[in-house]
Amino acid sequence: MKTNIVLDAMGSDDRPQPELLGAIQATATWDINITLVGDEAILKPALDALPGDKTRISIHHAPEALAMDDDIREARAKKLNTMNLGMQLIKDGKAQAFVTAGNTGMAMYFGTKLFGLIKGVNRPCLCANFPTKNGFCTVLDIGANAECRPEFLVQFGQMGTVYARLMNNVANPRVGLISNGEEAHKGNDLVKNANPMMQKTVPGFVGNVEGKEIFGGEIDVAVTDGFTGNVFLKASEAVAKLILQTIKDSLMASTRTKIGGLLAKPAFKKVRAMLDPNEIGAAPLLGLNALVFVGHGRSNSDAIVSAIDQARKAIEANMLVELQNAIKK
Repeated sequence: MKTNIVLDAMGSDDRPQPELLGAIQATATWDINITLVGDEAILKPALDALPGDKTRISIHHAPEALAMDDDIREARAKKLNTMNLGMQLIKDGKAQAFVTAGNTGMAMYFGTKLFGLIKGVNRPCLCANFPTKNGFCTVLDIGANAECRPEFLVQFGQMGTVYARLMNNVANPRVGLISNGEEAHKGNDLVKNANPMMQKTVPGFVGNVEGKEIFGGEIDVAVTDGFTGNVFLKASEAVAKLILQTIKDSLMASTRTKIGGLLAKPAFKKVRAMLDPNEIGAAPLLGLNALVFVGHGRSNSDAIVSAIDQARKAIEANMLVELQNAIKK
């Protein structure tokens, strides 16, 4: 079966334009099919108006869309929403992965409801790659579970190891537990209880790590609860944006700095790409019995393309089966 990725065309803040542009670019770049899920009366004329080859893009009608502030009750009332119907295509075997830039909580809810969890997994988690000195560090959970138990963190570490090996090409990932100190006795009760459990059951576990070790390239996988991980994610993105804007303002300050900026443009472009969240595009919900990827609500077309690429790579790497096998062991 040819790779087919389901894209929630009504997920982003600027829906459906980023999704439509992203689908056209993705199918022009890779030999894949994309099924757009959304209101056909809106999607078809909008897609037809755009240039490019659309022969490998199809539309699956879903008349309802979820809002970012929808709660569980509101989501349940919208039975024909894009997430519910889009994920059903995966369950029916018509596609291999689902991508959305919509409500994370609802993606977790419908994903758990339709696919269930990998046997042995208590909670699904979101993971993301952070740029480091040596490449990337996979951090999880970054927002799916604000409250965690120690065994959740153990499973996050096990799944993060598989993700880093398959998606980041790290043969033997080093796994750290985020804490306020490297010593095993430091941290809150969650960290103190999880540490000895991870020592026994997580391959490559190196112990507690501080935030600086993540960016310094000392570890390949960093494990934490969803509350801490989400704060870490948002703070990192804000710092990266501040650095890029400060450099840009400094380079444009005078004729002399503008000339220097032109000479440094290749290096600046490399740094910008490394810090741009659109380069990653989406985070997988690990632990579900399916491949589900969730991106930023503010995703542009480049982010959508990157999100599709993440899903494509996961399919080719047989990531779902690898995760199931890791947890079984």
